[in-house]
Amino acid sequence: MMNHSGSDVRIRDGYAARAGEYTELFGDIGQMDDIDRERIGRWSDGIDGRILDFGCGPGHWTAFLVDRGADAEGIDLVPEFVNDASARFPQVPYRVASLTDADVPAGSLGGVLAWYSLIHATPDELPSLLAAARRAIREGGHLLIGFFDGTDGEPFPHAVTTAHYWSVDGMSALLERAGFSVLDSDARVQDERRPHASISAVAV
Repeated sequence: MMNHSGSDVRIRDGYAARAGEYTELFGDIGQMDDIDRERIGRWSDGIDGRILDFGCGPGHWTAFLVDRGADAEGIDLVPEFVNDASARFPQVPYRVASLTDADVPAGSLGGVLAWYSLIHATPDELPSLLAAARRAIREGGHLLIGFFDGTDGEPFPHAVTTAHYWSVDGMSALLERAGFSVLDSDARVQDERRPHASISAVAV
């Protein structure tokens, strides 16, 4: 049984209450930005080994990875997301789990995708989550993280529950302290959406 932190419970309950709405708005790969599809696809093509899609939500990115030939599994705190993803993408494995209690052997993963799944972690919580990802990934394996670009740790009222901005420099420093070496990053502002950033890193 998972021991959920107070933050995990807040995140789980917040998304559970809006799981259907969230899946309708964001649960189809066709609704995702072309730039993100290209970024995640290119990243996954270079990975040797199993990929864990942490905080998979509606499961569309996990299915995208599997459809490209990756050995990928999706985990999420929210049972409603996992149940719905399993029904919509029966060829893809999903389960309820957290990154700190994912039940994967240390050094067993080729990669972890954390696409906007760490945005609700507080500045105090984020280092332990990055460390958990590093423990799970073998040396030379890869992490891809997507997040909102802004002042390091600054909270903002996300539609579901409080989230936090990070700068590319700030997130890169946290990744390096957790045992990663940053390979590349990008940041962009589109339309009237919040600024976006992503970082690809290798476990060292």
